[in-house]
Amino acid sequence: MSLRFGILGTANIARKIWKATALSGNSTVAAVASRSSERSKQFIAENQREKPFDTIPAALGSYDELIASRDVDAIYVPIPTALRTDWIVRAAEAGKHILCEKPVGATVADTHAMINACRRNNVQFMDGVMFMHNPRLDRIRQALVNETDFGKLRRITTHFSFFANDTFHTNIRSDSTLEPLGCLGDLGWYCIRFALWVMNWRLPREVSGRILSQSGSTRGSSAVPFDFSGEMLFDDDVSSGFFSSFLAAYSNWAVMTGTKGHVRVPDFVLPKQSSNGALEINNELSDDLKIDALTSQETNMVRAFADQVLSGKLNEAWPEQAMKTQIVTNACLDAARKNCPIPLEARST
Repeated sequence: MSLRFGILGTANIARKIWKATALSGNSTVAAVASRSSERSKQFIAENQREKPFDTIPAALGSYDELIASRDVDAIYVPIPTALRTDWIVRAAEAGKHILCEKPVGATVADTHAMINACRRNNVQFMDGVMFMHNPRLDRIRQALVNETDFGKLRRITTHFSFFANDTFHTNIRSDSTLEPLGCLGDLGWYCIRFALWVMNWRLPREVSGRILSQSGSTRGSSAVPFDFSGEMLFDDDVSSGFFSSFLAAYSNWAVMTGTKGHVRVPDFVLPKQSSNGALEINNELSDDLKIDALTSQETNMVRAFADQVLSGKLNEAWPEQAMKTQIVTNACLDAARKNCPIPLEARST
């Protein structure tokens, strides 16, 4: 049995999901929808050349057609963040399971609306944080709970950045009407998500943030963060700092420091093909985890999502993880704009 995906939108990230679906062994792309059937046909033709399906997916000329299709079980949603809520709610009401790009929503209220629609209609929701499906997370957790070598956790530090070129002002990620969270949503989401995972999904008691630089396109009504630093304070004397930026050279890494040792992940969001899921534990490299296209984090993500849906049971942890990430992300932005720390005790999940 195979889960039939529909792709709602033809963003570049959808090409990675196409390939992962083809490699998953338990799912297929049944249809692609864009605002014109010609654009859908072009997207399908290009991806069929790279990684073909035996049955060519249907090329649809509207999102409504995809949501109404009886040949689609689940919908992958890579359209801009500010446009997702209505389409995801409508898709859930049509009985479609949802795999959504991150950040999930522009606001906490948006994400509540999407997740609640999925719960009401008994469909699965997952946000597309691929590193959550990398097998090396098990090794990281083993290192963190090893009190002999690592001790007690004290600090989590993460960094995710890339240097935007001169034409980036025309990119949707600089448009506040489409991607109002800027680099915080595009890159900082991963940093926050990693810290929450390390903390076993405990929310911080307080967050702060600083917009170090902001910019915007002529289409946007206001500027969005281009350089953002954030700080999260947890109970038990644990803190976490992160930096996300469109204005610094490409880098993505995470370091966890304990009272006796540390763990460093040199590429925690997007592993290099040559790294095989490498990590450093107390300066000793562990790089014997063999990962290929069939076991890559994106393929694992699609496979896990399809397995869950085909099981007939819902995974309630996935939407809760997305909700907590959204709450902390928006609280960090609120703190930066108000120039004061934000307590999270009263924030609902």
